[in-house]
Amino acid sequence: MIWLSSLGPARIATALVSILLFAILCLATLRRERQRLRRERALAESMLSTGDAAAPLLVVHASQTGTTEQLAWQTARALQLAGVPAQVCPLASLTRETLQRPARALFIVSTYGEGDPPDTAAPFVRSTMLTTQAGDAFQGLHFGVLALGDSSYAQYCGFGRALDQWLRGAGAQPLFDRIEADKADEKAIELWRQQLAHIAGTRDAPDWSGPAFERWQLTGREHVNAGSDGEKVCHLDLRPAGGAALPHWQAGDLLQVRVPGEPQPREYSIASVPADGSLQLLVRQARRADGSPGRASGWLLETATIGDTLEARIREHRGFRLADNAGRALILIGNGTGIAGLRSLLKARAALPSQTSADPRCWLIFGERSARHDAFYAADIARWQRSGMLTCCDLVYSRDQPERRYVQHRLAECRERLRSWVDDGAAIYVCGSLEGMAAGVDAVLEDTFGRGRLDELTVAGRYRRDVY
Repeated sequence: MIWLSSLGPARIATALVSILLFAILCLATLRRERQRLRRERALAESMLSTGDAAAPLLVVHASQTGTTEQLAWQTARALQLAGVPAQVCPLASLTRETLQRPARALFIVSTYGEGDPPDTAAPFVRSTMLTTQAGDAFQGLHFGVLALGDSSYAQYCGFGRALDQWLRGAGAQPLFDRIEADKADEKAIELWRQQLAHIAGTRDAPDWSGPAFERWQLTGREHVNAGSDGEKVCHLDLRPAGGAALPHWQAGDLLQVRVPGEPQPREYSIASVPADGSLQLLVRQARRADGSPGRASGWLLETATIGDTLEARIREHRGFRLADNAGRALILIGNGTGIAGLRSLLKARAALPSQTSADPRCWLIFGERSARHDAFYAADIARWQRSGMLTCCDLVYSRDQPERRYVQHRLAECRERLRSWVDDGAAIYVCGSLEGMAAGVDAVLEDTFGRGRLDELTVAGRYRRDVY
């Protein structure tokens, strides 16, 4: 607080009051989030401990970015309003014994990459799906599946299809044919609601909808990698149009953007926190197979002018928030524009009062092409290093030496530190490209800790990924 010495007594008092009020706000937000998590855990635990024939209908979710969890809670609330007891739980919390009880269950699951299960579902796949033989293991179970996927991948809805086939092969009886939703297509969700109406014995489908898209204004754009070998990357500033108040979000959340002429929204990791006064993104120009620019990134980076408006809405990404990890040491790993999600987490950590963090250490491992052209948010990183908040910082630039080096290589070189931090309770967050970086990092983590322990860290919320 050396800067206070240059202010008069009145301004010092005002500054201290502002700092105190902000600290109180951070504590209140953290307290509300912890209370919400406790309520949801209690709900799931009470469901899983129910062993009688009147057990509620299970609504099971497995998500990479949080969409299926939202749909699961909407499904359960709609059923409960119609008089059908329903409880929500993550797929990772289910066991073979739970599914062997006579029951009904609705599975809402996503697929990422080429047919892979979400991170949180992987432990269930290994512990239950791969060890249960075909037969009558689940003959008392009646189920339905809503599979979310992206038809641009060859293995469209791959995990949802695999789960559906596995349940049928194990003797479970489908309540209806599997429903597949391409990027959460509204027609597929409407069909899902109709099936819920049949389950509830009502004529009308339960009604729900996500937050409405609102008008946002592009208020700033900075080209941050001029001269790079890679595609153009810009830091963007967005504010609600018409002078509306900035909405609240948490570090780790996403922004769904729908640019003019493009009905399908695109999701971007938010790079800022509300205290910054604007919602900030870090966007790289995407290219189609024919070399033409992606419609959303092309509009944001080239077509739009400052002051133009677009439709957008904030989407909670609970699987990448600090949540119960706010008091833990953080290992933040990413590459490219994945630094956006990590930057929001670092900003949130920097804003927390020191007493809320039992272990305030932060370790950033970030990779890009060259230090000269691709050092995204270098000023922020340097400031956090000077303040001591960023305890360790490893920046890996793949093209700055004859032999290509990537984030996973540096992580492998730091195994002792990695093992020590995790043994002390650290949480790991990975943000960036699925192919190459995230897969390479996961391989190093598995080699260091073993897949069993990684599964434990995933279920405990201490290994979280926002990869694409």
